[in-house]
Amino acid sequence: MAEHVIGIDVGTGSARAGIFDRQGRMVATARRDIALYRDGPDIAEQSSADIWQAVCASVREAMALAALAPDAIAGIGFDATCSLVVLGPNGTPLPVGRHGDSSRDIIVWMDHRATEQAERINSTGHPVLAYVGGTISPEMETPKLLWLKENLPASYDAAWQFFDLADFLTWRASGSLARSTCTVTCKWTYLAHEGRWDAGYFRQIGLADLADDGFARIGTEIVPGGTALGRGLTEQAAVELGLRAGTAVAAGLIDAHAGGVGSVGVHSPHGTALTRMAYVFGTSACTMASSREPIFIPGIWGPYFAAMAPGLWLNEGGQSGAGAAIEQLIGFHPATPEARRLAEAEGLSLPDWLAAQAARHEAEPSQAARLAGEVIVVPDFLGNRSPHADPHARAVIAGLGMGHGLDDLVALYVAGLTGIGYGLRQIIVASRAKSATIEAIVLSGGAGRQPLIRQLLADCSGLPVLVPGEVDPVLLGSAMLAASAAGSFSDLAEAMAAMAPSATVFTPTGGEIAQLHAARLAAFETLQAAARQAREQMRLPRLDAPSETTT
Repeated sequence: MAEHVIGIDVGTGSARAGIFDRQGRMVATARRDIALYRDGPDIAEQSSADIWQAVCASVREAMALAALAPDAIAGIGFDATCSLVVLGPNGTPLPVGRHGDSSRDIIVWMDHRATEQAERINSTGHPVLAYVGGTISPEMETPKLLWLKENLPASYDAAWQFFDLADFLTWRASGSLARSTCTVTCKWTYLAHEGRWDAGYFRQIGLADLADDGFARIGTEIVPGGTALGRGLTEQAAVELGLRAGTAVAAGLIDAHAGGVGSVGVHSPHGTALTRMAYVFGTSACTMASSREPIFIPGIWGPYFAAMAPGLWLNEGGQSGAGAAIEQLIGFHPATPEARRLAEAEGLSLPDWLAAQAARHEAEPSQAARLAGEVIVVPDFLGNRSPHADPHARAVIAGLGMGHGLDDLVALYVAGLTGIGYGLRQIIVASRAKSATIEAIVLSGGAGRQPLIRQLLADCSGLPVLVPGEVDPVLLGSAMLAASAAGSFSDLAEAMAAMAPSATVFTPTGGEIAQLHAARLAAFETLQAAARQAREQMRLPRLDAPSETTT
């Protein structure tokens, strides 16, 4: 009997495969890097062929490490970033940029080329916008589709299917065109609670053709994550993955949502799956909180029905730049080249090395906040996703002096981490203001792996931070999808309960440290507001505007 499942996670920089048993223990994992093309600050593209090859290589290596035969695998589940894949007839890749390179057929989630289209959509005030926090983001798919139609009509018109990346992967594996409730509800404006697309929305924003053909190019069959698709792995996909044809393929999830599925049910006395906010801290940061009834929170996406946990509503927030924002921040400092050399000598990434240096300065991780001194960082390098829903926001750094040594770099790094933490706190405050119950944070993602970071997040947010033990929650979430599709459990909810890990708890520190963070948060919000005001003051009058005259 097949006793194992495979979870596959496609992030911004890599594809990973993890093999799990029915108890949620990971027995092997492997990863492959994937290419990211940046032709400008607002452009990010990838290749679906490159990603599929990385997935196949990762699965084959993980199977070899686990020493398992193909018939030991009952099911396979996928998660991926919410990126737009554009395919022509028979799955032929189509170019998504003016370069004309058809191998680059993905507009990545972090691509902001469609900011102007998003603003036009928001100006309509259409009722569906209430289910994306009132303001649609250029990271979502309908602004990107509108950009494609207006700027690359040849690719748009030739497209056979527009996929979210997770849905592309399940199609590539099973041949099924079914879309996940998660992807189309969270990023495409599908109204899952009503089981329909809103044709009026698409007609009003300039995508009437999608409604006219019955939404055939973006999905007519919408199914919950974990649903078994088609007849399982096709013969071709099975050969490429080194698995057995017919192996169950589960409808997928967005990567952050897979992390939520794999983490919110952790064994801990702090909160429940309904009162814990999942926080996936990677290149970007994503927050997810579930509720039994819909909660409308300005600036926070949703409420989405059944987008993560079955039968529950989801509110989703976060920041477009988190781990990436820290990398950008520390890249500015004159001591960074020296620090990078020292980190490489110790076999560490630069952020991990800086975290270790900060920890060595203080007896307790919470005390490291003092290292930031008067440096305050608002890390909105790629806009503010939540709760301000402001793609034009940019970073602010205050309190810098002339210091150029390693200690100054450590101080800047810590200040950046606290800025990430204060952004998390703002999301919690905005959620609670609309009566959301949030009692703890469940942390996952590679950017939050250091104990120092976990403690700082607890202190900045004022809530216990739960860290799932000895497992990657994102891969585990996809494995739970696979186990559900394979029939190993009656449904996804049962798989989440049976495969849930234990958790380590990081409790927020009180006293002087809590007072320090309160003061720093106030300064953070002052700077954030000042940046918005300064941007308004810098708006230049249109050159073609009529001049004022006096009589």
